[in-house]
Amino acid sequence: MAQKKTTAAKKKVTVAKVKNTKKVAIPAHPSGGKTTSKKVKTAVKPVRVSAKPVRKAAPSGGKTGSVNKKPIKPTGKALPSNGKANVVVKAPAKKVEKPAKAKTLALEIETKPVEKTTVQKAIPVTKPVRPNNNKAITPPAPQYVEADKNSPRAKVRTVLISQPKPESEKSPFLEIARKYNLKMNFRQFIQIDPVPAREFRQQRINLIEHNAVILTSRVAIDHYFRMCNEMRYTVPETTKYFCLTESIAYYLQKYVQYRKRKIFFGQQSINDLVDVIKKHKEEKFLLPVSDVHREKIVDFLDEMKLNYSKATFYRTVCADLSDFNGKLDYDVVVFFTPMGIKSLHKNFPNLKQGDLRIGAFGVATCAAVKESKLRLDIAAPTRETPSMVTALENYIREVNKR
Repeated sequence: MAQKKTTAAKKKVTVAKVKNTKKVAIPAHPSGGKTTSKKVKTAVKPVRVSAKPVRKAAPSGGKTGSVNKKPIKPTGKALPSNGKANVVVKAPAKKVEKPAKAKTLALEIETKPVEKTTVQKAIPVTKPVRPNNNKAITPPAPQYVEADKNSPRAKVRTVLISQPKPESEKSPFLEIARKYNLKMNFRQFIQIDPVPAREFRQQRINLIEHNAVILTSRVAIDHYFRMCNEMRYTVPETTKYFCLTESIAYYLQKYVQYRKRKIFFGQQSINDLVDVIKKHKEEKFLLPVSDVHREKIVDFLDEMKLNYSKATFYRTVCADLSDFNGKLDYDVVVFFTPMGIKSLHKNFPNLKQGDLRIGAFGVATCAAVKESKLRLDIAAPTRETPSMVTALENYIREVNKR
């Protein structure tokens, strides 16, 4: 019985590691001979292991190790009755990386004693007062003139005004003539010659750069727009106009549409426009003048520190009055410019004043009358008569009431 058990134990089948062939143990012959091994081909299908190789965690240096591949071990079971061995291949177990132990660093915090700081109160700082450069520009006091007291008191029947005849019958001079039944004529003692565009270009004045114009008379208006036409310059609608009087401002309707937002005027002089010009101080002004003009306006613009250009648009020359035949058969002759007084001496060199009354408007014109050794009978502006119309009417009323 013991011998049968040993022979039964030897009948156990062992399977060896094979790639394409497997070694199979053949049971021993019943006669008791040794077991012989033969190579038997078995139909074993290859098994593909999809397990990814697992990298070993680096113990200290951080380097990963190679993949540990183990060979397939035989199961040790006996072959089935069909003579084919069933091979079971186990996939290698995945190794889970263990996190490296974090090294705890003991930080030593040095504690220093906190020093007590004393907080000083802020001292109020007073800002220095800066000087105000934009000083208020006060217009100068108006200058008045006085007439000679030894003026003749003869009645006035004829009056000559040294200006062009007004287009409207509502002229204040014509109303005086109708009111006192006077013979009133209008004749210019000066002549205006236009400056051609060729000579104007020599002044190097660019009309496009100026968006504001200061107009001192109707003549200045006419020659400003004449020059714009000759220079082929279209005046933009945004141009602003600053006129000395209201009558000059209304004369602009001949060339532009009257708008209050772009047309400004004073009462009698440039000093009336101080407040208006301050509001438009950033504009660049153009001052059309004659070759003979008053420097009072130029001094005013310099005092205001304005950006302006003075340009000569026309010339003032003495008019030809040869049709008078050297005689002035009038009771009163009224002048408005010093050039008119110069024309009076040129056209009437042998003039004797006698009962001829001379009226003059403006400080410069009155000074020209006195320099010519003529008698000044009617003067304006004064404190009582700011305009020539008022001064002339007061004089005629006084001498004609007798």
